[in-house]
Amino acid sequence: MLSQQDNETLVRVGAGTAMGSLFRLFWIPFFFSKDLVADGQPRRVMLLGEDLVAFRDSKGRVGLLANACAHRGAPMMFGRNEDCGLRCVYHGWKYDVTGAVIDTPAEPVRSRLKDKVRIMAYPCRERGGMVWAYMGPETTDVPPLPNLEWNMVPQENVQVSIRVQECNWLQALEGEIDSAHAPILHGRIDSKGTISDWLAKRDLRPTFECIRQDFGISIAAKRHLDGERLYWRVNQFVTPFYSLVPPQSKFPDLSGHAWVPIDDNHTLCIFFSYHPSEPLPARTRQLFEEGHQGRESGHPSRHAFVKRPATVPFCDYWTRFTRENAFEFDYESQVNTWFSGLPGLWIQDGACQSGIQPIFDRTREHLGSSDTGIAMTRRLLLEAVSAYRDRGIKPAGVTNPDTFMVRAVSLTLPESTSWVDFGRPHMAAKLGADFGYAL
Repeated sequence: MLSQQDNETLVRVGAGTAMGSLFRLFWIPFFFSKDLVADGQPRRVMLLGEDLVAFRDSKGRVGLLANACAHRGAPMMFGRNEDCGLRCVYHGWKYDVTGAVIDTPAEPVRSRLKDKVRIMAYPCRERGGMVWAYMGPETTDVPPLPNLEWNMVPQENVQVSIRVQECNWLQALEGEIDSAHAPILHGRIDSKGTISDWLAKRDLRPTFECIRQDFGISIAAKRHLDGERLYWRVNQFVTPFYSLVPPQSKFPDLSGHAWVPIDDNHTLCIFFSYHPSEPLPARTRQLFEEGHQGRESGHPSRHAFVKRPATVPFCDYWTRFTRENAFEFDYESQVNTWFSGLPGLWIQDGACQSGIQPIFDRTREHLGSSDTGIAMTRRLLLEAVSAYRDRGIKPAGVTNPDTFMVRAVSLTLPESTSWVDFGRPHMAAKLGADFGYAL
């Protein structure tokens, strides 16, 4: 159980909050590079509760500005993206990507007003097809981008998707570091399909061992395969909002999420699947992009998205599966085929994470032994918040980008072999290197 006060500390992310201040120390991925076109339509964005607008100027530079014009608060989401700047349609004030005012056409020619005013702007960088923003306090000496393997492998090795989920960031993240739910929630009752062959389904009562790391926490689920062998699935929580999921023999790719807080009640779910040393098979990409027989995979398919109006933050990244339509739950499917009755992998997770309310009252929950990793992650986050708020101590990943070079692992080992000792070299990511062990 998490106290009301501690839950509030962890899920409130706006300006001035303890958790929001911690997040602002890190670079934040938030948009596909391909979705921001030079001199194209600006896109309304919300990050950590801040109302913003993203655009790409005539020279290809990305700007992230306050949505409210610094003149009289008109919405910059309607701005004209032209001639290396974003021009407000109300009175024509124009801003460059740094937030400087470069034109005030309604003011006298000799007016110095534009030299005295700026609009809030955050620096952006691009890598691996993603746009990253830094919203932190270091305005002149920003930290390096985090060396996350999924964002650094060749583009043919990785698939990335973005969707909006209607719950707070922690509620979403905790679903992926919880290894106990997977063979149950994602299972079938007809014993068909590749899901029924998961090694994890052989033992639905795993025991957990968790250890703290410089990057966060390793959450190891131990399952018995036979009298002599154990199956270890080691999920990783990587500070501040990343989760990493191990590969499987039938699904030989690494995966995970960046659970980026939009505000207290919405999360930008950036899902990545990648092979560390080989291109993803064409069939895998097809399953991710098209789904399978009308069902969703781990990624939202192209059929899942519904475009929202331009006034809605991340208008291109919303899906049709919501609380209002019960995530398209099908009772007949639940009776005959799928344990959950929900139409696909990511929907099953999303419905359980956000189906009740955006911020669930954690004083009502009753944690068991399978929730060890969740309890430890909460404790780690509360300690990190306290260390920064009270003593100015920053997490290791803020200044050391290699802190993020981590992999989740799935290991079949003799009972006498330590997963920590055997797994240590395989949990360290090395660009271009294969898994290094048999899946």
